[in-house]
Amino acid sequence: MTLPSTYADRNCSVARALEIVGERWTLLIIRDAFFGVRRFGDFANQLKIPRAVLTNRLKFLVKEGVLIRDDDATGGVEYRLTAKGVALWPVVRALMNWGDAFYSPSGVKRAERHDQDGGLLDHDGRCEDCGLVVPVPEIRIEPGPGFDLTDSDHDPVSGAINTPHRLLEPIMRPRTLSAAEGELSATRAAERAHR
Repeated sequence: MTLPSTYADRNCSVARALEIVGERWTLLIIRDAFFGVRRFGDFANQLKIPRAVLTNRLKFLVKEGVLIRDDDATGGVEYRLTAKGVALWPVVRALMNWGDAFYSPSGVKRAERHDQDGGLLDHDGRCEDCGLVVPVPEIRIEPGPGFDLTDSDHDPVSGAINTPHRLLEPIMRPRTLSAAEGELSATRAAERAHR
């Protein structure tokens, strides 16, 4: 039986929030956006999500103002969290903490640090060294003691996500050319060589 996409209790903020982020895959897309994933293909490969489902979720998150879609001059598309999306970090952090507490006996899967001084962050995002509640762009995420590298994919995006870096910092990798773009590029290079 298909679940309804809206909840009967309109006077409940949890129910209203679940209408936006409660669908399967949605919070994982948001998590990966925090980790720096921005391109459609990278989301699809990283999450192993069906492309049609990813398309629907991304369109919905853009419509709801959680993500913004940027089209660049080369025809590429990137998705970034808006301020509304960044405000979901405490939710993602709480779910990570809960998962670590109950399903990661070896310790946290990903540790959060204050990028400025290297201090570990507590469950509320407070730096153990300086005492500040650290804003999202200043949080460095890195593999923790419970992270199992053998359980991770070895593609460039996974490698970048699994390397210590600041949240929201884009995962940069070269855009792959389609076969037609590659042939056109090779033809142009050959023409330049003959001039």
